[in-house]
Amino acid sequence: MLIPAIILITAALAFYSIGVWAEHVQRVLRWWHAGLFGLGLACDASGTFLMSKIAASGEVQAVGVAAGLNTVMAITGAAALALMVFHLIWALIVLIRNREAEKKRFHKFSLVVWALWLIPYFTGAIGANMG
Repeated sequence: MLIPAIILITAALAFYSIGVWAEHVQRVLRWWHAGLFGLGLACDASGTFLMSKIAASGEVQAVGVAAGLNTVMAITGAAALALMVFHLIWALIVLIRNREAEKKRFHKFSLVVWALWLIPYFTGAIGANMG
């Protein structure tokens, strides 16, 4: 289960990063950006589900710094997943309302969510490689 989980989490990073940075560069939210946010969210949620199954099985036991990083990853990962859900919902609301000012301001919020999402991604990767 570990390899599929890693692939899904990395796919989430790719989809979400492309969506956020394309939106940032274009300076206006588009439907295809929201589609990439959704794909990133789906991959992240699926990968997180697999990772939680692995953790619950007791197959992998982290100690020391790795255990601490895994705790940080679990807490920030849950927050990041919730933010991704909110981000996608807000993107859909902005797109449905179709107000140019909102679509042009949205990219600032996207960068914050993306940056916060990187915390669990990297703490999880580092913790897994240490333990």
